[in-house]
Parts: sequence; C-alpha cells; structure tokens
Amino acid sequence: MLASLFVVAALSAAPEAKPNPEAKPKTEATDLHAIEKRILQETNRVRRRHGLRPLRLDHGLLSSARRHTSWMTRRRSLQHTSAPVAENIAMGQHTAPQVLDDWMNSPGHRANILNAGYTKIGVSAYQTKSGTVFWCQQFD
Repeated sequence: MLASLFVVAALSAAPEAKPNPEAKPKTEATDLHAIEKRILQETNRVRRRHGLRPLRLDHGLLSSARRHTSWMTRRRSLQHTSAPVAENIAMGQHTAPQVLDDWMNSPGHRANILNAGYTKIGVSAYQTKSGTVFWCQQFD
C-alpha cells in the first residue's frame, strides 16, 4: 500500500497537504511552496556564481515537474520522465542546498544547471509518509 503524499512545505513536521491536480499553478515565485522556492533560489544562486543568468519559473515546466515528482514518490521509483525536457532528479536529500550540492557534483546534472541555453525551469519536491524526499528540476 502506498503512503499518501504531500508537497514538502517544511521538511520537519510538515502538515500533510495534497496538491490539487485541478489547480492551475502560477508562474510567480511567490506562488510556489517554500521548498520549491528554495530549489529555485539555490539553482539561480549557483548559476549567478558561474556568471549565468537566472532561470525563469515556467508554468508548464512547474506543472510537469510536480506531476513527475508525484509519480516517482507514489511509486518509490527514481526514474526520468519521458517528456521532452532536460531533467535532474534525486531522492533522499533533506534540504534544497543538499540536493543542489549533489547535482553539482554529478557531471550530467551540473551540465543541466549550468547550461547557458536554458532560460526556464520547473521544480518540485515531494515526501513519502516515511520521510523520503523525491526532487525534480526540468529545464528548457
């Protein structure tokens, strides 16, 4: 039996709140969950440190990242999407800075984060009842 999911709003003692699949996510960073804001901030901090422009949050990529992260979390399976996007996924890290560090220490993930041709991003993090966090970034 699968545990219920919730978007990680705060990784310690976060209240359960299932995302509404019919709600249309907005493209402003202020409309993101706290952990999604942090992933976006950390990603753009790393890009600025490397002399790159920040990525802009994209509604379509946000929706796609949320869908895919939810899917991975429900199945407890770390798999890339079949969508035609560049993607970084991860599982088990507890904070946005930790997942960004891990991605930056992986050549393929690092290449996605530092790709000057990408201008848009969608991000997501979901947590199982047992506490495992699944992470996703999608780029275009």
